[in-house]
Amino acid sequence: MMTRGIEEEYLRLLRDYFAGQGEDKLYDAQQLGKWLLLQDFSPEELIDLHGRALEKFGDVPEFVRASFTILTELMIEYGNEHRAVTSLRSKHKQLQSEMAVASAMQKSLLPRELPSTPEVDIGLISVAAKQISGDFYNIVSHDDGRFCLTIADITGKGISAAMCTSMLKYAMESLGEMLHGPGEMLHHLNRIVERNIDPSMFVTMLFGFYDTNRHSFRYAVAGHEPGFVYRAREGRFYDMAGEGKALGICSDCQYKEQEIRLEVGDVLVLLTDGVTERKFDRYYLQRDELVSFLAAEVGGSAQEMADRLYSKLLLLSRFELPDDYTMIVLRRT
Repeated sequence: MMTRGIEEEYLRLLRDYFAGQGEDKLYDAQQLGKWLLLQDFSPEELIDLHGRALEKFGDVPEFVRASFTILTELMIEYGNEHRAVTSLRSKHKQLQSEMAVASAMQKSLLPRELPSTPEVDIGLISVAAKQISGDFYNIVSHDDGRFCLTIADITGKGISAAMCTSMLKYAMESLGEMLHGPGEMLHHLNRIVERNIDPSMFVTMLFGFYDTNRHSFRYAVAGHEPGFVYRAREGRFYDMAGEGKALGICSDCQYKEQEIRLEVGDVLVLLTDGVTERKFDRYYLQRDELVSFLAAEVGGSAQEMADRLYSKLLLLSRFELPDDYTMIVLRRT
């Protein structure tokens, strides 16, 4: 609808309303208003349109004409703000679209299926607090009976986290072809991260290999929560050992390797701080409380254990998820 067509439509609307002030005419005005908004018709332009339409019905009193001049000046600043808000809405819509693409890309980088072996039961749960997660995990099988386990937490959220996830995934795939040990893998990843991400960002990570022949888990830690190991013979959870600087903080860090042997019934629990740093009303989840929750679920399968703990913590925190939540449970069967 061109400007002339808008004027004719508006004049017709006024004429019909003057002839009979019905609700249907007001509804037509609302619909025209919505259309004009989509056409980015400014408030001052609408006032001018109304003034010209009134002149079609005869002489307009001078005080009415003058009042339109004042009203137009008042609405100019309103119109400027209206355009600014419209621009922000457009940018927000574009950002939401970009976030959706980044989220889909990030999900495509995560493993679609967990490794299947009769001697190891694996459970996994990973829930993003927002559209894009800062958590990253990976589980990859190798032909020699080993599979690598990775769990990481990237500082920051949004598109930068998705890009960092992509970088980590492809870097590990490239380095993994050489089957580096966990310590050496973190050493190489640290150099890649340190050179390629913003100085304000860093990545915490636990990377390890589980050997299904020896039932041992050899791993190294880069500033990440090591997790827990459950000893079925003792019926008790222990903290996993391990420490090291997060990836991206210094250029030449070394990472010490640890090894854990698993007997039948033993369980490994790897997690991010979205699990351990949970707030319930005015207090934070204590480590011994988390261990007691884990102990209560240790009789189920690895997936049941992961799912039930998540549900319990979500209920206690009144269904609030302040941070990304990821847990990997591995049980020797």
